[in-house]
Amino acid sequence: MRAQFVLSEIGVGLRRNLTMTVAVIVSVALSLGLFGASLLMRDQVSTMKGYWYDKVNVSIFFCNKNDAESGNCAKGAATQQQKDEIKAELDRLPLVQKPVVYESSDEAYKHYKEQFGDTPVAGLVEPNQLPESFRVKLKDPTKYAVIKTAFSERPGVQEVQDQRNTVEPLFNLLNGMNIAALCVMGLMLVVALMLIVNTVRVSAFSRRRETGIMRLVGASSFYIQMPFIMEAAIAGLLGATFACVLIVGGKYVLINNWLAKKIQVINFIGWDSVAAVLPLVLLIGLLMPALAAFFALRKYLKV
Repeated sequence: MRAQFVLSEIGVGLRRNLTMTVAVIVSVALSLGLFGASLLMRDQVSTMKGYWYDKVNVSIFFCNKNDAESGNCAKGAATQQQKDEIKAELDRLPLVQKPVVYESSDEAYKHYKEQFGDTPVAGLVEPNQLPESFRVKLKDPTKYAVIKTAFSERPGVQEVQDQRNTVEPLFNLLNGMNIAALCVMGLMLVVALMLIVNTVRVSAFSRRRETGIMRLVGASSFYIQMPFIMEAAIAGLLGATFACVLIVGGKYVLINNWLAKKIQVINFIGWDSVAAVLPLVLLIGLLMPALAAFFALRKYLKV
């Protein structure tokens, strides 16, 4: 009988405040959708960093005869002895993965042509203008400063370049987008909580006569509060369900069927990452409105 009464009260409350309930569902869905998307974006950035940092190299470029005679290149092109000494030192360093790859000017020009193809830029460079280099892969890419410090001032070395600088702006952009999504999510979450509290207060005010009678017959505070808490929890759970639909749809449409086909060099997150986020979204969608309703009702439904 008690369970039937609670369920009937939940149905009455949802029907009476239908507009505000729909607003709660939409705001919870949007805020938790952004929350889930921000978690997935964080995983995507971590995946991309692991993928690209494992592939990028540190390049030690040597002086050639076309370089200005200043700094390390004051004595002209790097000699074979200088290259051999640097190669030997690289082979002895424990943080360097073996083998160290040598790239000649002709090989550098070939890669340059492959990169720029038939564009006008491709004809601006001659093979003898591109420097020889060692391509060094590090066991820990963050230790780039060790290589730079050890070799950047060596005679015959034009420059020590970390290829991470090429992909770092992309990671910074993605991290910035993630922070922006979290800020919008926080704003939407505040709006959702305010709607939940106001919905519960309106519902409690509209049923003040029934709750007064329940007080007189000795009903406990928890029993009186239960219908209101369950209303908020159901609305939040519906919003979280819609958020899960948005997340799954975004993964399927935006990532699998669009980005993965347009940008094939990026290793995108899989469905396992989505599956790990969905239970958290549902749990927050259930508990957040229920707790908000519980604390909002304490001053209105005291026995």
